[in-house]
Amino acid sequence: MALPTHVRIVEVGPRDGLQNEKTVIPAAAKIELIDRLGATGLQTVEATSFVSPKWVPQLADAAEVFAGIARRPGVRYPVLVPNEQGYDRARAVGAEEIAVFTAASEAFNRKNINASIDESLARFEPVVARARADGVAVRGYVSTVLGCPYQGEVPVADVVRVARALHAMGCYEVSLGDTIGVGTPAKARAMLLAVAEAVPMPALAVHFHDTYGQALANILACLEEGVAVVDSAVSGTGGCPYAKGATGNVASEDVVYMLHGMGIATGVDLEVLVETGRWLAALLGHETSSKVTRARSAA
Repeated sequence: MALPTHVRIVEVGPRDGLQNEKTVIPAAAKIELIDRLGATGLQTVEATSFVSPKWVPQLADAAEVFAGIARRPGVRYPVLVPNEQGYDRARAVGAEEIAVFTAASEAFNRKNINASIDESLARFEPVVARARADGVAVRGYVSTVLGCPYQGEVPVADVVRVARALHAMGCYEVSLGDTIGVGTPAKARAMLLAVAEAVPMPALAVHFHDTYGQALANILACLEEGVAVVDSAVSGTGGCPYAKGATGNVASEDVVYMLHGMGIATGVDLEVLVETGRWLAALLGHETSSKVTRARSAA
């Protein structure tokens, strides 16, 4: 088991984190959050989502936010798009990287986006084709890879099929998401290795929610198998509106602390990240979910 020497953190707080927060955050604060995160040394900050405001009211200001951020050289700012209309909106404000999303669970897809897995993949094909023609990078998300709130167990073969389809379609990277945080290290490792038989390991990322407190252990199990890209959210923000009881993403602060403690480089200034997490928690009006920040605040 050769651990990577460097891990790229994909910060999803401004999108995946905020979209499930009940407190409505003004555009100016979202812009400040993204700019603060860009100043930490993070290489990728997922900025927003160009889905219908009807479905995600928190991100109805996507165009205003993306147009307002101070894009730093060397930092990627992907945005989520569900269809061609979302792609048009994203490109109109200068987005240079997009992300598309589906689930490995048929039941979850039906509840989440009112489409089957195959229908959702077909919906993305013209989006990805246009993006490739425009020189726009595309990242793919597969959710519910270790369990679904509606169907329970998700066959690993379904995860492999969806990940393979996204990669073949043109996604340079496929993020494997434990949406409801039910996975454990052995299951996470087995799922990853199965997918890696169809998609090259360098094209895979992992995305764990910490519902059962397993996220860091799951990440470590996947790092041991060669994954070098980890999604996380500052202050552990997030959840899933379609998955009852699903808590937030693993906190970026905790992931960085663990990686640095293992001698794995991230390029992230942990102190600046912790301060950003504190600032965000105060803005949201609740305590941070980062164990690192709590421990340092109590010291």
